[in-house]
Order: sequence, then structure tokens, then C-alpha cells
Amino acid sequence: MIENSDGQEKTLSITEALREAARDLASLSMTARLDSELLMAYSLGIERDSLLLGAWGDKAAPPAFFEAVKRRKKNEPIAYILGYRDFWTLRLTVTPDVLIPRPDSETLIETAITYFREHQFQPEKILDLGTGSGALLLAALDEWKEAQGLAVDASPAALKIARLNAEKCGLLPRADFKIGHWGQEIEQKFDLLLCNPPYISRDAMMPADVLHYEPHLALFGGEDGLSDYREVIPEIPSLLTERGIACLEIGFDQAETVSLIAKETGLKSQIFCDIEQRPRCILLNRQ
Repeated sequence: MIENSDGQEKTLSITEALREAARDLASLSMTARLDSELLMAYSLGIERDSLLLGAWGDKAAPPAFFEAVKRRKKNEPIAYILGYRDFWTLRLTVTPDVLIPRPDSETLIETAITYFREHQFQPEKILDLGTGSGALLLAALDEWKEAQGLAVDASPAALKIARLNAEKCGLLPRADFKIGHWGQEIEQKFDLLLCNPPYISRDAMMPADVLHYEPHLALFGGEDGLSDYREVIPEIPSLLTERGIACLEIGFDQAETVSLIAKETGLKSQIFCDIEQRPRCILLNRQ
């Protein structure tokens, strides 16, 4: 229910509520209608597809929908309101303790799949540095059914979410979790190393929903956005098997500088683009 111009409450149908919410959210979201549909489906306890295919007639919108819209109007990300984000083949729990997984990051999984297919072997040991929600590791474990994985993060709260996601996805028996700073104190070697380090420069302009809600530890990579690459990349040679590779996410304008860091470490690099043809993944292996 909402208040009309006389200050009295009125009941809106689902159709009316969606229309008004999309109009109200248009000033802060480029996907206002989609946001409204996701929030309505969430409030009804159904999937968006069911909402779009349903015949709702004049059925009243649930009060929970208006509360969810209020949260979105304060720039809270949709994923945090819903409590989940779909990534690769998985539905992952997300909270403000972890970065929201984005489709761009799926480029790392796609790149690894192509590489191992072309080289006709499959990774048996997978490492995810800075795992956050566990998105990259769990997507990889879901792809390679015989592989074992290790997720590392400096945040105990993030590792708790990653472990929860592994359990929900039925992957916990094949995943281990470790508190740590990048590759320090890891003695194992891996066929595939995945990492989405913080790569946003300190003074970069950020959308309000990202800046005010997502964890800064997972976003900002120092003054130039490259601080964590300078730490992680020199560790990579000691973490890979002879045929192993590392796939790291990069900012769209960082391909040249990150490639130079890799070259100075003695690693060969290749750049792969995301669905919008922006540089997004750097694949590293031995010279």
C-alpha cells in the first residue's frame, strides 16, 4: 500500500505497483523495470519468469514489495536485497560482506575452459585467491567434476559466505577454505589459479550503489588500481604446476600495465575480452 496525494493509503495491484516502481527507480537505475520485476518476484516468493508469465489480474501487490523498493531507492544493490546473485550455473548467497559477482567475471571461467580444451587436459587442483562469495572457485568446480579446490580470503566473514555457497551448491566435499593474504603460506601447486583482485584506483568515480554498499577491501587497488597485481603476480610461479595457468580479472584499461608486471615476473600473458569486447581476463603461464 502507498499514500495518495491526500495522505491516505491506497492498494495497488501488482501491475500498477510495477509501473509506479519502475517510474520511481528510473532516476537511479538504468534497469528500473527489471529491478522492479525482480523485487516483485522476490516479494511474492517466485522467480521472475513466473511473474512475467502469470495472470495476476487485480491481485494486490504485497507490502514486502514496497519495503524492497524503498531499500532500492536508497541505492542498495538488488543482489543484497534479494540475498543472492546468479553466476555461471549457480545461485550464490551474497551479503555486504562480499563483492557482488558480475557477468564480466565469467570471462575467467570461459577462458580457462577454452584453454584446457585446446590443450587436452583438465585441472585437478584449483586455487581461488580473494574468493569472496566463492563464485570463481565454485563455478570451476561445477565445470570440472573431478577437481579439488582451495579458496583463500583475508576476510573471515567472506569465507563464511563462500563455505555456505559451497554447501548449498553441493560442492563442499571438494572445496577447502583458508584465511590468508593472497598466496602467502600456500605450499601446494595448482593447475588453475583464479583471482579477481581489487583493481579500481583510489580516486575513480563509482556508482553510489557500489561505493556505499560493496566492501571497499574488494574494490580498491591503491592509488593506481595495480597494488594487488604487484603482490599477486610475483607469487604465481610458485603456485602453478608445470602446465598450470592463472586467470586474473583486470580493468578494461589495465591490459598493458598488468602484462608488463607479468613479463617482469617471467610469465607469458594473453588478454581475453568480455562479452562487450573489453579486455577483462589476463591468462598467465610459464614462458
